[in-house]
Amino acid sequence: MADELENAPDGFQQLRAMLAGELKAPMGVTLGFRLVEVERGQVVFEGTPDRGVYNPVGSVHGGYAATLLDSACGIAVHSQLEANKGHTTLELKVSYLRGLSDRSGAVRATGRVVSAGRRAAFAEATLHDGDGRLCATATSTLLVFDVEPRPGGFLRG
Repeated sequence: MADELENAPDGFQQLRAMLAGELKAPMGVTLGFRLVEVERGQVVFEGTPDRGVYNPVGSVHGGYAATLLDSACGIAVHSQLEANKGHTTLELKVSYLRGLSDRSGAVRATGRVVSAGRRAAFAEATLHDGDGRLCATATSTLLVFDVEPRPGGFLRG
């Protein structure tokens, strides 16, 4: 058990493995978005919305943008976590500024840590469409906690 704790990857190492294609997050697979950049405290996700994420009124469901923004906030925090630490969203506030459609192109959600402590973290994110227009913003409060050692923490690629 002590070896598992000593050799466990920290959050940044886990995310570098995602970039290398070794690990996959199930939600990203389901909605067709992926992590494309990671630094400690800042990440970028990219996805291309299609009609598969439309709502009944003919535009991209707000949950698609909210999920990208929540992922960007959470994974930005994850990039700064020590090994065997986890996080969960306590609060997410999303502001929608421009609708998305299947003509929006590749959208990019950029998340960054505002402040991180031992038990709580605060992050913010922006979502831009393929033309670089700001479509939505978010702020998030996250709980940081201990987790049991586990290999990877994500699905294997």
